[in-house]
Amino acid sequence: MAHTFIARMKIFPDKQAQFIDACERMEKAVAENEPDALLYKFYRLREDNAFAVIESFRTEAADQAHQESSHFKEIAPAMIECIDGGYVREYLDPLK
Repeated sequence: MAHTFIARMKIFPDKQAQFIDACERMEKAVAENEPDALLYKFYRLREDNAFAVIESFRTEAADQAHQESSHFKEIAPAMIECIDGGYVREYLDPLK
């Protein structure tokens, strides 16, 4: 079963450009380097300064490998410093 979740976060208003740039770099790095990533896409939510990412990996181990990758370690700090508070991760399981 795929390991899929949505993570929602608020960002500081003055950090929006930095956050979007880091998100785009991470999407590109995942697409180029992680064949076990089924979906990795950021979205702007319809409330001010709110964003979400949907991540789906073939396995939980692939998600762990993503978090340990060199591109994650390089790009994630630029994203994290933009987040106002934490983030909420909601896991998505198939209906059957």
